[in-house]
Amino acid sequence: MTDQVLTIIENGVGRIRLNRPRAIHALTPEMCAAINDALLGWAQDDAVVAVMIDHLPAADGDPKLSRGFCAGGDIALIANSAKADCVEAERFFHVEYRMNHLLFVYGKPIVAFMDGIVMGGGVGLSLPARYRVATERTTFAMPETGIGLFPDVGGGWYLPRLPGRVGAWLAATGARIDGADCAAVGIATHYIASDRLDAIKARILADPLGLDEILDENGETPPPSKLDAHRADIDRLFASDKAEAIVAALQADGGEWSGKQLAVLATKSPQTIKVALRQLVEGAAKTDFAANMAMEYGLACAIIRRPDFVEGVRAVIFDKDNAPQWNPATLEGVSDAMIDAIFAPLPADKQWTPLPAATDAA
Repeated sequence: MTDQVLTIIENGVGRIRLNRPRAIHALTPEMCAAINDALLGWAQDDAVVAVMIDHLPAADGDPKLSRGFCAGGDIALIANSAKADCVEAERFFHVEYRMNHLLFVYGKPIVAFMDGIVMGGGVGLSLPARYRVATERTTFAMPETGIGLFPDVGGGWYLPRLPGRVGAWLAATGARIDGADCAAVGIATHYIASDRLDAIKARILADPLGLDEILDENGETPPPSKLDAHRADIDRLFASDKAEAIVAALQADGGEWSGKQLAVLATKSPQTIKVALRQLVEGAAKTDFAANMAMEYGLACAIIRRPDFVEGVRAVIFDKDNAPQWNPATLEGVSDAMIDAIFAPLPADKQWTPLPAATDAA
């Protein structure tokens, strides 16, 4: 077991506690493998009745290091691998997507405490949970188009199933929403103030069979959702599955909010905006989560071999100049043939598969 994540059983509760505070608990391959091993073991253990996922605060109590549930995956590892032979990156995606799927099909109830930053890999860790608790500190986003990636870890399944066109807007723009917004659109099942979480967790640990009643009794009415004010605009202006049509609608609208969306979209990879929008169309048509993850694995293997991913990580993560040179540089330059090639199925011997034991855990 890695000390980057603690997996322990406490009074019938399997606890998954993320423990990389200096990296905002970003997932590594070792963390994903440790979580898979724990979940498979607990599935066969009748003494474990529920699973709780949260993060440990920084040992020194530094609030700057306690600001996130999980900020994503180890992007530096993936990018460095993409610059070489892609082997380590593909291994990471493979084990992480197996974790996403195992959580999704898991037979025992899971509660994820989405307190703080929840992005990328953190979304894939929390959204499969039956119970998802947001707080006033929750910041939720799928910002991948800003680094030439796409909203993976199940984004193709979850985002198109959000109300209206919220998912398409989140996928294309990488917009950040808060805990009240998460509750309003169903990303969170419960909203609880962060200063009450320790007491709630203690109650669950004392009575794990009462998990759902404890959460329902302690759920709070969230503040008004700021997202609600823009829902009609989102549904109207992001109605198309074609990126050019969305941009045209925003330009024609001419309002202040539309202008902000155009400015944001102009910073994103044109290639992966198009990939994300098609991903949501394809994911919406899937009837099986494993099929969605197989699609996303194929996309991941293709995308890391395209120039935008390495360039996006350079600009945003490594050099921090926030001036990526996208290739192609415009939406019009991204051909249908290019997108079709990215979505082409992998050879049979390269395709993603769920953990063989995942069906036993369901």
